[in-house]
Amino acid sequence: MSNNKTLDAVAEVFARFAHYGNLEYGESVTQRQHALQTACLAEHEGADSLLIAATLLHDFGHLLHDEDIADRGIDARHEELGAQYLERYFVPAVVEPGRLHVQAKRYLCAVDSAYFSTLSPASVQSLALQGGPFDPAEVAAFAALPHWQAAVDLRRWDDLGKDPHMTTPPLEHYRPHITAGLKTDAS
Repeated sequence: MSNNKTLDAVAEVFARFAHYGNLEYGESVTQRQHALQTACLAEHEGADSLLIAATLLHDFGHLLHDEDIADRGIDARHEELGAQYLERYFVPAVVEPGRLHVQAKRYLCAVDSAYFSTLSPASVQSLALQGGPFDPAEVAAFAALPHWQAAVDLRRWDDLGKDPHMTTPPLEHYRPHITAGLKTDAS
């Protein structure tokens, strides 16, 4: 990818957060706060740069559509919308965990009996729209996918990144992680 396209992709990510980041997330935090908290949690736990970028961008699809869509009973498939946008610029290790984070919730509900009780009301609502817990065949198929474990890790940070009082670094702090995940001419 040429340097101008690289700069344009990073600029677009930052512009989307600047323009839409203050939208409500459906929890007690904004889209920006949620993204920053999720990335902060990943960084704190020692995730690599690409997974930190993935956590920051996992809900990017929410910055591309109307936010009250779930309240209208519609699954906008924000994970797919975001992944389709991001895969033009970013390597699979950044894109795929975000694409899979909704499936990771369905997976965790199927394999961890205590997990469902940790979900927020908004997450329970979206789980119903997304198809509910996986059946055994879906569990096996998910666990065979590349990046499935990264998606499960991301999902757990995603569930924790909803604290209205959490302090995080600013978006600019994550620029090196975002830049590290960009495609190059060779990728």
